[in-house]
Amino acid sequence: MDELERARHEIRLTANALAESWEEINLLYSIGEILGRTVNLDDAAGTILNEISETVAADLGAIYVHDAARGLLVPIAAKGVAPADVGSVPIDDTTTIVAQVFRESTPRLFDPTDAPSPYEVPVRRGQTLGLPITWSTPKGSIGLGVVTLSAPRFDRNFTAGDLKLVAAIASQIGTAIQITRLVKASVAQERLEHEMQLAHDLQMRLLPSPSVLAPEWTCAARVEPARSVGGDFYHLFKLTDGRIGVLIGDVSSHGYQAALIMALTMSAMAIHAQKGDDPATTIAALRTTIADELNETDMFLALCYCVLDPAKGEVCWVNAGQPHAFTMTADGTLTRLPATDPPLGMASERPHQATRPWNAATDSLVLFTDGVPDARDAHAKTLGEAKVLEVIKARRNDQPERIVDGVFALLEGHMGAVAPPDDQALLIVRT
Repeated sequence: MDELERARHEIRLTANALAESWEEINLLYSIGEILGRTVNLDDAAGTILNEISETVAADLGAIYVHDAARGLLVPIAAKGVAPADVGSVPIDDTTTIVAQVFRESTPRLFDPTDAPSPYEVPVRRGQTLGLPITWSTPKGSIGLGVVTLSAPRFDRNFTAGDLKLVAAIASQIGTAIQITRLVKASVAQERLEHEMQLAHDLQMRLLPSPSVLAPEWTCAARVEPARSVGGDFYHLFKLTDGRIGVLIGDVSSHGYQAALIMALTMSAMAIHAQKGDDPATTIAALRTTIADELNETDMFLALCYCVLDPAKGEVCWVNAGQPHAFTMTADGTLTRLPATDPPLGMASERPHQATRPWNAATDSLVLFTDGVPDARDAHAKTLGEAKVLEVIKARRNDQPERIVDGVFALLEGHMGAVAPPDDQALLIVRT
């Protein structure tokens, strides 16, 4: 009889354990289903917290998520009170269960006799269960938030089984939070890449087609920003009396701010150059137009503006800090157009200009920004101006477009897979 009774007792214990296990398994499955149907944890948090609370028989609870930017644990769901009644908790607070569990990253059962912090009064009564929400990485766990449960029903206390069950659910929530963040980050990255591509396309459309100088002149040009957008650019103008204006510019730095200065400069030059004034007068007007923007952004603009006059047989220029400006004769002799002024934004004096002979039948104008000779290989060795000029000289009898192609082929071969440290621009003009 004793053996029969013992067997019946063991069967009842096993049945109760299976029932409890089934309840726990069913809860985990249910929460997995909830999380699987949403990429916004805020929408599911209330349902999840209610499921947990009913299973462990808790009347109060909350789910907090870490806001790293503000250093707060922010409630996204509450049980037994309105979420708006639960305040955010600073992670360095020493009086709250929430902050303590988050910092220690350890599940804890807290004694009901402990006085609750003012932060926790709405969601804490009696014994309290606190569990960290984490995300495991090869380098360790990352704290993402905290789950708290309080006010156990039926005059009972939370058990080690409750702790284990809620810890498993907290792990699921941690996975959901991280997935949500990764999805949002991926969407944001895709949006940013799309916007950057649009900005790049817009910036490239601002650059004039070299054909605007045809048929009297042959021109080729290319600009390669170091990022999606940049500060290197060129501009071309047909002026009166058969003259043309050729501008190449390099805004200090690169990225969005440099691109905005570049766009403003191009717009202003389109107005000032068409007046047909000499280079010094044109660049003086340009400097006045963009002075405030250069000052506010703490940037400067290196440029070279040349006016080619076949009738007079001369090139007149303002070179404001642009070192790579040359004329090239039929035999490949390259003559530098020296600087006349510092970059715009560095001085307030009226720009100066210089003049030299120009043979319309044989001469070419060669302009490039410092991103071209400063290109680096995998060993950080710069290409150098001399090698660029060698290619230009060797291809001097080719069409300008082929000269530009040759220089950029040289750049690609030198850099390999290394990203350019600066924007690159090159322009060749001849009659």
